[in-house]
Amino acid sequence: MTRTKVAIIGSGNIGTDLMIKVMRLSESLEMAAMVGIDPESDGLARARRFGFATTSDGVDGLIALDGFDEIEIVFDATSARAHVANAERLARYGKRMVDLTPAAIGPFVVPAVNLDEHLDATNVNMVTCGGQATIPVVAAVSRVTPVAYGEIVASIASKSAGPGTRANIDEFTETTSHAIESVGGAGRGKAVIILNPAEPPLIMRDTVLCLIGDPDPGTHEKVRASIKDMVADVAAYVPGYRLKQEVQFTAVPADQPVHTLLADPTTPVTHQVSVFLEVEGAAHYLPAYAGNLDIMTSAALRTAERMADRSRTEAHA
Repeated sequence: MTRTKVAIIGSGNIGTDLMIKVMRLSESLEMAAMVGIDPESDGLARARRFGFATTSDGVDGLIALDGFDEIEIVFDATSARAHVANAERLARYGKRMVDLTPAAIGPFVVPAVNLDEHLDATNVNMVTCGGQATIPVVAAVSRVTPVAYGEIVASIASKSAGPGTRANIDEFTETTSHAIESVGGAGRGKAVIILNPAEPPLIMRDTVLCLIGDPDPGTHEKVRASIKDMVADVAAYVPGYRLKQEVQFTAVPADQPVHTLLADPTTPVTHQVSVFLEVEGAAHYLPAYAGNLDIMTSAALRTAERMADRSRTEAHA
């Protein structure tokens, strides 16, 4: 089978981990080029040792590389601001982009939830690490019963948060909150990120809280089953993704002012659904505690593979 050639912009931790995943795991993608701005970065050095084309001149250097015309998909693992410029430069060349920054130029994609809807998009956004970990759970609840409010708390090891993550904290909360609504199906969404300074570093842990208005125990059992099915779907491409404990349902007292959290204060709320997750990284390049980065690169890989498969099928139709 002919593989689809890809390039990665961003030679930091995320880009390097993604490069190794493409090499080791993908049967449909082929690494063609690694792009950075620091000629001394470990990512570019590794790419050179592997025999891939490299440039430290950013997106302009990518465009100037021999073989650029053969590259079909470009991953962007830089920053939200940089992606805006990169996307503008590459749009005229017809390259498809998988955006791992919070720029959100293209539609949000969470593979286990809505990838099939966006396989033909020219630029897709992978939301955030917290979004990739938690939005599937919100979606799993909302496909059974309406979610009036969805809140997620993503706790990641401080050591796994590099300069790009720290520079994009505000974008993280805004992008994730919006995607909880638009992809997860919540009436209103909120996202919180915690950079955990614990030593030794702890793996990624996520809490998902959903407010629902259905008191029926039968519905609650359907929600539990839906969540377990969704966790299995995500674990198919992120092996370290798992439930930390059983899904919990807590009755909301009638006098609790949850209406302050809702887009429509008149929406009835009877129960809070609490889901606790953890994400352990595959340690392809990054430590196992960096599950927040692993879930992003794993989701991006799955997305690009499906996009490539769709293009290949259409070409042979």
